[in-house]
Amino acid sequence: MKAATVHRYGPPETISLGELPPPQPGVGEIRVRVHATTVNRTDTATLRGHPFFARAMTGLLRPKMQILGMDFAGVVDDAGDGVSAFQPGDRVFGISPDLFGAHAEYICLPADGAVAKIPGALRFDQAVIGEGAWYANSTTKRLRQGQRCLIYGASGAIGTAAVQLAKTRGTEVTAVVGQRHMELAKALGADRVLNYETQDFTAIGETFDLVFDAVGKTSWFACRPLLKKGGIFAATDLGPFSSNLILGAWFGLTGSQRVGVPFPEDAPGFIQQLAELVAAGQFRGVFDRSYPFSDIKEAFRYVETGQKTGIVVITMP
Repeated sequence: MKAATVHRYGPPETISLGELPPPQPGVGEIRVRVHATTVNRTDTATLRGHPFFARAMTGLLRPKMQILGMDFAGVVDDAGDGVSAFQPGDRVFGISPDLFGAHAEYICLPADGAVAKIPGALRFDQAVIGEGAWYANSTTKRLRQGQRCLIYGASGAIGTAAVQLAKTRGTEVTAVVGQRHMELAKALGADRVLNYETQDFTAIGETFDLVFDAVGKTSWFACRPLLKKGGIFAATDLGPFSSNLILGAWFGLTGSQRVGVPFPEDAPGFIQQLAELVAAGQFRGVFDRSYPFSDIKEAFRYVETGQKTGIVVITMP
């Protein structure tokens, strides 16, 4: 099978395109012929070995996962013993959060893992929606009906998912984006959209139950005036001088939980929930651009610019 492999930390140039034997499904596993995958912030950070302490999980000197890629959409082509939920020919999508492996023509994963049947006639390149939504859900699941939230950076894969997931929970959503993304945020259901290029969103004189930094470019200190008493600030990155991580640990010790760097959980359950939301018309992927598998290095370079809108897709040969 064709695969993109990495054997050391570094820039996109360290990725090698080559041929490997296809994996064989074990007991309770399915094998998926991958038709589409993505390149996202998780992939670029893992390729670089950033932040350094994350190497305790990804490998100290070189990546443990020699094939990156979390999102996949494709067709089940084989199944191991004990599998009844899927049959060869089933169109499926999902994520592989522990072992990655989707930057290849085939991927094996547990049949009871984070995989679900693709709703309706959704194309494969429209079904690679799991990774950003999973991270967004780890924060938006805190929301309750009638609460107010502000999402900063509501134009990336996590931010666009966060707006939609927050609305499914019956909350009032204020999205903060640049000028070119204002109409997109409105179309996704945001109740109000602020342009950070012309307005200081931290000085609007309002407070929220949740402030979610979906791009990791602000801090609790900057957003503190926006928080209600007991309000939560959550971010997808460590923040300046790792302040989000430090404050999250501190507030965790004091029991207030006012700052958090979310760690998503229950990937299988969430992917099933996401399939239901898509089928009900309550969630859709937002896509920036698509690259053929042969140009996957260029896709990594583009994602590293930090300028993408939504999801960057890789189509397999």
